[in-house]
Amino acid sequence: MLHSNIHARLFLILLFTLTFFSQPVFAQGLPDFTEMVEAASPAIVNISTTQKVKRSNKHLPFEIPDMPENGPFKDFMDKFFRQDEDGIEEHDVASLGSGFIITNDGYIMTNNHVVKDADEIIVRLSDRREFKAEVIGTDHYSDIALLKIDASNLPMVKIGDSNKLKVGEWVLAIGSPFGFEHSVTAGIVSAKGRSLPRENYVPFIQTDVAINPGNSGGPLFNMDGEVVGVNSQIYSRTGGFMGLSFAVPITMAMNVVDQIRNKGRVTRGWLGVLIQDVTRELAESFGMKQPKGALVAKVMSDSPAEKAGFKTGDIILSFDGKSIPRSSDLPPMVGRSEVGNQYKVKILRNGKYKTLTVKIAELPEEDETVADTSPSKESSESVLGLMVTKVPDEVRKALEQDEGGVFVQQVEKGAALRAGVRRGDVIMMINNVDIKDVNQFKKLVKDLPEGKSIPLLVQRRNGPIFLAMKIEKD
Repeated sequence: MLHSNIHARLFLILLFTLTFFSQPVFAQGLPDFTEMVEAASPAIVNISTTQKVKRSNKHLPFEIPDMPENGPFKDFMDKFFRQDEDGIEEHDVASLGSGFIITNDGYIMTNNHVVKDADEIIVRLSDRREFKAEVIGTDHYSDIALLKIDASNLPMVKIGDSNKLKVGEWVLAIGSPFGFEHSVTAGIVSAKGRSLPRENYVPFIQTDVAINPGNSGGPLFNMDGEVVGVNSQIYSRTGGFMGLSFAVPITMAMNVVDQIRNKGRVTRGWLGVLIQDVTRELAESFGMKQPKGALVAKVMSDSPAEKAGFKTGDIILSFDGKSIPRSSDLPPMVGRSEVGNQYKVKILRNGKYKTLTVKIAELPEEDETVADTSPSKESSESVLGLMVTKVPDEVRKALEQDEGGVFVQQVEKGAALRAGVRRGDVIMMINNVDIKDVNQFKKLVKDLPEGKSIPLLVQRRNGPIFLAMKIEKD
C-alpha cells in the first residue's frame, strides 16, 4: 500500500512538472517578427500600374464578312456594323504589385510581370509619398524588373544570401495582397531549387508563406531581417493562396539587377540541349544503379553542345565539377556560367563515362513553333501494339526533323502503351539505336530483350522525350 502511494505521488509530481514547464518552453520557441517588421517596412513599396487597352464599343454576336465593293449590301454593312475609329474606346486597366528599395537613391526591385506593358507606374512609399517610376530594365527569364524613382535618402532593405537558406527555416513576406498595403505573412522554407514549367533558369525557393495577387515583387525575409527572395508565383487552383508559394532567390535576382545596371541587359549561358529527368525505369534501361543526371533528349543544331560532341541519349552527370542529381539542376548552372568560357561536362554514353569540353554561348531568344498535323493512312503493324508508318512530310517539317524515325498512327494494348507512347509520336530511337525507316524499326523490335527496360526516344509537338519500355515475358 505504501509503495503504491509513493508511486502515485511521483506520477503526480512528474505530470505537474511536465505541464508547468512545457508551455513556456514552447512559447519561447516561437519567432517574434515585430522588430524585424518595424525595421524593414519603410523600404517596402506598393506599385500600381496603368495600361491603356483599346477595345471595341460595338458588341456583335458574329464576324462581319468582307462584302464586294459594288455589292448591294456594302453601304448597309459599313454604316451599321463596320468598325471605325469612332467604334474604338481606350480603357485604363490597373493592376497592383509590390517592390522594395535596394539603394537609397531610388532603385527598386520587383517582378517583371508586375510592370510588363505598363504605360504608367506609380510607386507609393510607406510614408504615403508617391513617385512616377522609370523602368531601367527587365528580364523575363527570372521575372525580375529594376525601377528608378527620383528620390534620395531612402530607407533600404538588407540583402542576404539565399544560398545559406535552409529548408525548415522561418521566413516572412511583406507586400500588398489585393491592395492591402504592408501586409505581413510568415511561414517556413518548404524546399529549395524548385523547377517550374517554362521557368527552367530559376531554382525557386518554395515556402508556405501566404502569398496572393498583389504580393508579387515583394521581399521574402529571413529571421535576420535580410531579403533572401523575391515573391513571384503561387500554385493555385482558385487564384488564391493554397500553401505553395515560390520566390526567386535574391542571389540570382541581384545578379540580374547588376547586369541591367552595368550592361543594360541580361546575358545567360547556353548549352543547346533539351533535357529530361532520369526516372527509375529509364535509369534501369541505361544500365544505371540509381536515377540521376540530365538525359539529353535533343541536341540543338549549331549549338555549343553539338560542337562539343554531345549526342541524344547522353546523360549529363556533372557540369564544371558540380554534380547534377536532377535535370532541373543543370539549366541554372549553365545560365550562370560565363559566355565564352570552356567547361568540363561529365556524361554517361552507352554505359561508359566520358568528359566533354564545351564552350558556352549566349542564350538566344526562343522562337520555336511546331505545327499540328494529321497521320498518314498507310501504316505497318509492330509487335509492341503499335501501328507505325513513314513520317509524313508535313510532320517532318513541323518537327524540324530531316530524316529517320517512324510515325505512330495507332497505339493498342502492349508495351508501348504502358510506356506512354501516344498516337502522333515520332519514334526516333529505340534501345539507343537511331530509327531509319519502318523496316529497320520492325527488325529492331524483334531483337528486343524481354523483361528488361529499354529507352525509347519519341518526338512530340512540345519536344523530344525519353520513355522506358519493358516487354513482358510470356
